[in-house]
Amino acid sequence: PLPIILPCNRVIGSNSALTGFGGRLETKAALLRLEQRQAPLFA
Repeated sequence: PLPIILPCNRVIGSNSALTGFGGRLETKAALLRLEQRQAPLFA
Protein backbone atom coordinates (compact mmCIF):
# COMPACT_ATOMS: atom_id res chain seq x y z
CA PRO A 1 0.00 0.00 0.00
CA LEU A 2 2.85 2.44 0.63
CA PRO A 3 4.06 2.60 -3.02
CA ILE A 4 0.61 3.91 -3.96
CA ILE A 5 1.15 6.94 -1.70
CA LEU A 6 4.88 7.34 -2.37
CA PRO A 7 5.88 5.96 -5.80
CA CYS A 8 9.35 4.81 -4.75
CA ASN A 9 9.76 2.83 -7.98
CA ARG A 10 10.49 6.17 -9.69
CA VAL A 11 13.58 6.84 -7.58
CA ILE A 12 16.72 6.09 -9.59
CA GLY A 13 20.35 6.23 -8.43
CA SER A 14 22.64 9.11 -9.45
CA ASN A 15 24.34 6.79 -11.95
CA SER A 16 20.93 5.75 -13.41
CA ALA A 17 21.08 2.42 -11.57
CA LEU A 18 17.93 0.81 -10.20
CA THR A 19 18.34 1.01 -6.43
CA GLY A 20 16.35 1.58 -3.27
CA PHE A 21 13.19 -0.42 -3.86
CA GLY A 22 11.44 -2.49 -1.19
CA GLY A 23 10.46 -5.14 -3.72
CA ARG A 24 12.61 -6.94 -6.26
CA LEU A 25 14.54 -4.85 -8.78
CA GLU A 26 12.85 -6.80 -11.58
CA THR A 27 9.51 -5.51 -10.30
CA LYS A 28 10.85 -1.95 -10.22
CA ALA A 29 12.09 -2.25 -13.81
CA ALA A 30 8.71 -3.62 -14.92
CA LEU A 31 6.86 -0.75 -13.23
CA LEU A 32 9.12 1.82 -14.90
CA ARG A 33 8.54 0.21 -18.31
CA LEU A 34 4.80 0.19 -17.68
CA GLU A 35 4.80 3.89 -16.78
CA GLN A 36 6.77 4.79 -19.93
CA ARG A 37 3.94 3.64 -22.18
CA GLN A 38 1.68 6.41 -23.38
CA ALA A 39 -2.01 5.60 -23.12
CA PRO A 40 -4.27 7.19 -25.73
CA LEU A 41 -6.31 10.06 -24.35
CA PHE A 42 -9.51 8.77 -25.93
CA ALA A 43 -9.80 5.02 -26.40
